[in-house]
Amino acid sequence: MSSVYFHVVGVPAPKGSTRAFVIKGRAVTTESNPHTRPWAALVKDAARQDGPIPFPRGTAVHLGVVFVLPRPVSLPKKVTTHTKKPDLDKLARAVKDALTGVVWSDDSQVVSMALTKRYAVTAEQPGAGVRVMRYEVEA
Repeated sequence: MSSVYFHVVGVPAPKGSTRAFVIKGRAVTTESNPHTRPWAALVKDAARQDGPIPFPRGTAVHLGVVFVLPRPVSLPKKVTTHTKKPDLDKLARAVKDALTGVVWSDDSQVVSMALTKRYAVTAEQPGAGVRVMRYEVEA
């Protein structure tokens, strides 16, 4: 398989910072964004519809994602670009981590990315369109 595409419906959540500490001798990690885990579950569920891991270890891949974020009602219509938080790289990190073990063996296989974030247009649901392709160098 050289390409996988799927659409995730839901509000994209960025990968926040994780903190690790020890409680009674046990290591505990916490996620700073409580919305990341539910978003990651939606991404995994959408990706799993294509069956087993299509890009095994050692396969270089390109990741393309278009994040569609909710448009605030108070935002003027003339504003078309999403220049506020969440950061695009943190949104991508959440998707990359969610796809590990589902679409690829390790997110280090991602050697190229094309990322976009934008506001939803009228009647469009927030979410993300995700495409993963085998990365091939043009000769």
